[in-house]
Amino acid sequence: MTLNHLEVWRKSVELAKKIYLVTKDFPQSEIYGLTNQMRRAAVSIPSNIAEGRGRSTAKDFVHFLHLAQGSLYELSTQVLIANEVGLLSNEHFEDVSEEIRSIESMIRGLIFRIRNEKK
Repeated sequence: MTLNHLEVWRKSVELAKKIYLVTKDFPQSEIYGLTNQMRRAAVSIPSNIAEGRGRSTAKDFVHFLHLAQGSLYELSTQVLIANEVGLLSNEHFEDVSEEIRSIESMIRGLIFRIRNEKK
């Protein structure tokens, strides 16, 4: 199975692209603050999924899925903060938050499936 066959990877790439778009209008003073942190966390999600998929064991894949999940939670917190301080509109907040919830569910499901395949 290639990465393109993993819907969770494809959706997380789309989320990273969306984060780049919604942060491009953040003030220049945030370039090393929330802008950078949100972009790095968002890119880390599909990157960890890809790295885990490239590993040779299911245990390694699950480990990297957990790392992706951690980055997703980090991004969720940053999105909330950006909204609360007025950098991210309510519309973008709701849209991104829904995608985060969807990807979170997909990662949990994939971890569950991989663990059960080993039994």
